Amino acid sequence: MKRRNHYRALLALQRISDLGLRRIKLLLDKSGVDNASDLFRLKMRDFLRIDGIGETVAKNITAFKGWDEADAILDKTEKLGAGLVAIDDEDYPGYLRHIYDPPVLLWIKGDRNVLDKDGVAIIGTRRPSVYGMEQAEQWAIKLSEAGLCINSGLAYGVDTIAHKSTLKAGGKTVAVLGSGIDVIYPAKNKPIADRIIENSGAVITEYPPGTAPDAVNFPGRNRIVSGMSRGVLVIESGIKGGSMITARYALDQNREVFVIPHPLNYARGKGCNYLIKTGQGKLVQNPTDIYEEISIHSEVNAKQTVSAASKKWESLELGQQGKDICLILTRGDLHIDQLCEETGKPTYQLLPLLLELEMLGVVRQKAGKYFGLC
Repeated sequence: MKRRNHYRALLALQRISDLGLRRIKLLLDKSGVDNASDLFRLKMRDFLRIDGIGETVAKNITAFKGWDEADAILDKTEKLGAGLVAIDDEDYPGYLRHIYDPPVLLWIKGDRNVLDKDGVAIIGTRRPSVYGMEQAEQWAIKLSEAGLCINSGLAYGVDTIAHKSTLKAGGKTVAVLGSGIDVIYPAKNKPIADRIIENSGAVITEYPPGTAPDAVNFPGRNRIVSGMSRGVLVIESGIKGGSMITARYALDQNREVFVIPHPLNYARGKGCNYLIKTGQGKLVQNPTDIYEEISIHSEVNAKQTVSAASKKWESLELGQQGKDICLILTRGDLHIDQLCEETGKPTYQLLPLLLELEMLGVVRQKAGKYFGLC
């Protein structure tokens, strides 16, 4: 019941005007409450003590009366056999938690454990060429056989091939919808969604049940596809479209962008070649190119001991924040998102500290936005 009340309160917060996802996360982080339902017991003065929460938002929260709608959504979710994953749940996708505007709630059908599995997004045009179809199939199979989860958007074309090929290889895949959990789009892909769920994958969405697949929803869907992934592989794309939007989200989220090259002047591959030409994406020819960049560590590397790490940082007069970062890194290399979680600092605050440590020669950035001691 306690968790249901938490989900109920998060649903309510999402229905309050002028609040938005970033302010909801701010409230959860700064208010000191353990359960979102406790926010509705706070007074105006309590909200106004939190930087970023103004009088209008505070009034809207304290005056909220739309509980019937929140209850109706919860009831419908249960009737559909779907579950909810909140941003503070242990099985919420770890990498997604650190993007600029993470969903505070996800609807899910399938295995919750797959959400935090290391994954790569495979994306591309809805109308791929024969070459594009072959590449999507081959890469999905190889990457899933290496133990990576394949994330995509269940759209026609490359997305569909990525999901189906992963299932064929016996791998795990997550489909992210731009609609409600009960509105599979395109409808012809419902059998694929069912197979994903049956094979311990997951179908997820940030949109409540009954939400139609409106065009405005898909950029939001794309940010989840990239945000929950270690990197994004663009198979085939024109210069405009959803795949390019996803690639841009990936770059903003400090994710690696991998690109399949295409013949010159081939319209459906211009986006891929543009990403390579402008240095926004790395040309890849085999899965090893991806493994090296996202730094898939072995069990031995993950358990690197303090004695194996350089002690140079201990001999310098570092500030407390620098010392804290170095101490964390003695346990082994960490991705920028993992460092954010360990230090409790957002990326924009952490990166200048890391740059300072790099200039002092005690920390170095490695492939895939991993950081380690020198």
